[in-house]
Amino acid sequence: MAPLPLDLEPGLYIVATPIGNLGDITLRAADVLRSAALIAAEDTRVTAKLLARIGSDRPMVPYHDHSDSRVRARLLERMRNESVALVSDAGTPLISDPGFKLVREARAEGITVTTIPGPCAAIAALTLAALPTDRFLFAGFLPAKAKSSADTIAEFGGLDATLVFYESGNRLARSLEALKDGLGDRPAAVVREITKAFEETVTGTLGTLATRYADAPPKGEIVIVVGPPEPAAPADADTLDAALAAAMEAQPLKSAVAEVSAALGLPRKQVYARALELRGGE
Repeated sequence: MAPLPLDLEPGLYIVATPIGNLGDITLRAADVLRSAALIAAEDTRVTAKLLARIGSDRPMVPYHDHSDSRVRARLLERMRNESVALVSDAGTPLISDPGFKLVREARAEGITVTTIPGPCAAIAALTLAALPTDRFLFAGFLPAKAKSSADTIAEFGGLDATLVFYESGNRLARSLEALKDGLGDRPAAVVREITKAFEETVTGTLGTLATRYADAPPKGEIVIVVGPPEPAAPADADTLDAALAAAMEAQPLKSAVAEVSAALGLPRKQVYARALELRGGE
């Protein structure tokens, strides 16, 4: 016996869908997709396979990168009186996806927005990569042009966090090499085809991974996970004294201490105490 449809309130329902294995659909997501008055889908052909699997016959309309304000206006009009579900081809909508404009306009008009959480490739890759997860940054796709890609990578250079990128097979080796050039040869993982039959996680340094895939670009959906930078070695006494001497010659004591503390990654109290010692020895 098929489950009875839910009596959904009018509004927008953000529904996460499987990233590969259709068995990963949550019970709540399936209920919403069987009950919504309308489903706004990134690609209706892809979503149709999922709807067939869960026994949903709800109507669909396309909503994707190229949808303009007129499409959003029509969806917003439906949401005022009916339930509209938003899905991407796979995973959680709005993650490396244009749906935020629809959510922003729905909220601006006082329309109820509800999320039905579930699979996300970036989070799944973090669980497989064996790299620190206490602090991470999801950076989406790197720019296609080399200069823009290098500039973007440079922005992350000093960030003490694990970095997560989406990538395609034909660009993988080039992106790994660019990450190595910009960040150093950090530990990393290439995770692909998550939850599918050929799921694979390969770990190593950015350099070894770039070499591995240089002549053998893989197929499928790919996530690159890059570990955070290694902690800098503490500055020795001579380095601290030289930095303080130069800084105090050019600026007041407190400013010099703040500058050196930040530059060398040392506690300000330690730097201040040494600065007083140096000043007293003048």
